[in-house]
Amino acid sequence: MSQDTGGDNHYGTQSPLHDDTLLTDPFALFGAWFEEAKTHEINDPDAIALSSVAADGMPSVRMVLLKQWSEDGFIFFTNYDGRKGDELLATGKAAFVMHWKSLRRQVRVAGMVKPVEASVSDAYFASRPRGSQIGAWASIQSRPLETREALAARVTEIEETYPNEVPRPPHWGGFIITPQEMEFWADGAFRLHDRFQFKPDESGKWVPQRLYP
Repeated sequence: MSQDTGGDNHYGTQSPLHDDTLLTDPFALFGAWFEEAKTHEINDPDAIALSSVAADGMPSVRMVLLKQWSEDGFIFFTNYDGRKGDELLATGKAAFVMHWKSLRRQVRVAGMVKPVEASVSDAYFASRPRGSQIGAWASIQSRPLETREALAARVTEIEETYPNEVPRPPHWGGFIITPQEMEFWADGAFRLHDRFQFKPDESGKWVPQRLYP
């Protein structure tokens, strides 16, 4: 991710994570970084690499979009019947990383995951373009597809079935990850990066810990 820097012997002690206020609240820090990413990252500043684990212990990872977040957790939407949905529902655990290449920063989150309330999924689905709504019905996610034409035929079938309002499929909705651990990484010269890990103590207060890079 980072480059070795030559021609400069000054390593420095000033950290890009020097704001004491932000270092007491991982959600405030995440919000500050996310807002910066929205103005600097060229494509999809809300993209996360989401990891899940199968029953046999084999991990899998894929890119999804973070659509909502708060101190309650991080929300994304997907097909519950696909591979990721099956694995998340089976284990109740998930992890993701957000990497903002333009800022040379990343955030890692790990915690428990569960479906959001139906009303949350309904509201978000209603806000999606009609084409995306149709696609949620047409795609039998993670299942074998014979041809592209077969997918197009399913799209046509769904369009004819729902000529007006498209209801949310029962197999589609949101997941929320309640973090048990959050880590912030900022690129540093000579690979002397800044890493801060946050974990809640027994009272639920988030406690920061600087880590070796």
